[in-house]
Amino acid sequence: FVEKPDSQTAEKYLEDGQHLWNSGIFMFKATAYIEALKSHAPAIVSSCEKALFNASKDHDFIRLDKEHFSSCPADSIDYAVMEKTSNAAVVELDAGWSDLGSWSSLWEMQAHDANENAFHGDVVLQNVQRSLVHAEHRLVAAVGVEDVIIIETKDAVLVAAKDKVQQIKSIVNTIKKDNRHEHLKHREVYRPWGSYDSIDTGSRYQVKRITVNPGARLSTQMHFHRAEHWIVVSGTAKVTCGEKTFMLTENQSTFIPVGEVHALENPGKVALELIEVQSGGYLGEDDIVRFEDAYGRCLESAEV
Repeated sequence: FVEKPDSQTAEKYLEDGQHLWNSGIFMFKATAYIEALKSHAPAIVSSCEKALFNASKDHDFIRLDKEHFSSCPADSIDYAVMEKTSNAAVVELDAGWSDLGSWSSLWEMQAHDANENAFHGDVVLQNVQRSLVHAEHRLVAAVGVEDVIIIETKDAVLVAAKDKVQQIKSIVNTIKKDNRHEHLKHREVYRPWGSYDSIDTGSRYQVKRITVNPGARLSTQMHFHRAEHWIVVSGTAKVTCGEKTFMLTENQSTFIPVGEVHALENPGKVALELIEVQSGGYLGEDDIVRFEDAYGRCLESAEV
């Protein structure tokens, strides 16, 4: 078993006709895999066991211990086990398999137009050939290009030559090296109670679209540096602001002053949707003092 052999080695394998192409499908008992890891990559087992042993739990979600899990070697099963084990067998398979492991392979599998383009979403193409254009949230227009991949999401836009798309890993490494945040934070963030989408940000304001699941409740909290306006778009909100608790429905709003203890709950049977406008000198997620949390999260943790 050789993972990603260089071109010279790969050509030799093809010429002698005695090798099979690894499709990346592995079958084993969990116990067998753990034993193999203990033999060939014990550091991975140790990190994972410690991360699980020190994990916390809120409802049905397990939060692995960050420190121990971060210490786990970033090694795939191919390098960590398969290249080293003698306890493996290979079975030949002819099933037209594709794991869609890259954007170029996704282009190959999709239906094509007359110019061999595959596209999704609000897309306008002129004189474009053999390309994949994927638009999730806005119009994407392309003119006069060939063999390119264009992917638009809430977080970022990727433009790459179709035969160079695997080099996206180098972009991620550059983002990390430059101490950027895109590989860590997303515009839409999921929480045990629902999710929020940071739809606009300025020097002293931030606008979020918040979705609270039926029966769910955000932690009781306060902020030192920001005030908040809540505008209900749909559903029913139960709001606690200081000593007051009251209900808000569609098109109603409220104001949470700086330093006021507050909480938000969805007592209804349908999702609560609201717009939150934050204003203040500091809008970071770590400006949260949590007093009570229904999901067992650490009160010092900086997340809503």
